[in-house]
Amino acid sequence: MVRFGPLPRLLLRGIGFVSKRYFEGMIRHGRIQILLIIACNYGNIIMEEKEVDAMDALRKEEIYTIEDIFALPDGERAELIDGKIYYMAPPTWKHQRISGYLHNQIYNYIRSNNGQCEVLAAPFAVFLKDDDINYLEPDISVICDLAKLDDSGCHGAPDWIIEIVSPSSKPRDYLTKLFQYRTAEVREYWIVDPDKRMTTVYSFEKDTVEQYAFGEDIPVGIYDGFSICIR
Repeated sequence: MVRFGPLPRLLLRGIGFVSKRYFEGMIRHGRIQILLIIACNYGNIIMEEKEVDAMDALRKEEIYTIEDIFALPDGERAELIDGKIYYMAPPTWKHQRISGYLHNQIYNYIRSNNGQCEVLAAPFAVFLKDDDINYLEPDISVICDLAKLDDSGCHGAPDWIIEIVSPSSKPRDYLTKLFQYRTAEVREYWIVDPDKRMTTVYSFEKDTVEQYAFGEDIPVGIYDGFSICIR
C-alpha cells in the first residue's frame, strides 16, 4: 500500500469539467482557470495552471443533453459529462470478472450485516447533478440514501463509486470523473486498474489517496472492519 496523504489543494476546489477531456477548471469573471494535464500515465499526473477565455473554450464543443443519450441506438452506451458525450466500448472479460467479484463481495457484506445500502453494477444510471447535461454509469455504485433511487436510476451522489479502468476510459476515470465525484460529494472513489494491477482509493471525507496492489487487503472507508482483496 502506498499512502499519498492529503489530496492536492487543486483537487479540493470547486472544479468542474469545461472543455477538452484534459481540461478541468472553473469559470471566474469571464475567464477559466484551467488545470492543463501535461501527462497522465496510470494515475501519475503533472499539472500546471493556465487561463483561457471562457467563451472561447465553450464555443469549441457542442453541448449535448440527456435526451441525446436516451436517443442512442439500442445497445450503444455513452456517458455525458457537462454536455460532452463519451462513448463506451463493450467491457472485456477481465473487467466483467472484477466487476462481478466486487459486486458480490459488497452485496454479501451489506446483507450479512443487515445493512440498508444498495450496491448496483453498470449499466445503471447516475444523475450526479440536477441538470440535463450529466449522465454517468459507474461500474459499481453504493447508495445508502434510498430516497435517491427510482426506476430511472440514482438522483444525486452515491456514497461509494468504483470504476474499473479500460484503455479507452483511462483519462476519464483518473481525471474527469475524479473531479466530478469529488465536487458532487461522493464519499469514496476507487479506481481499479487491471493492467497495472493496482487500485487507487480516494477518501474524500478524509482528503486522502492511497494505492494498493492486487493481492493486498483494501479497507473500505465507509464501512468499519470491511476490506476487499482484488486478485
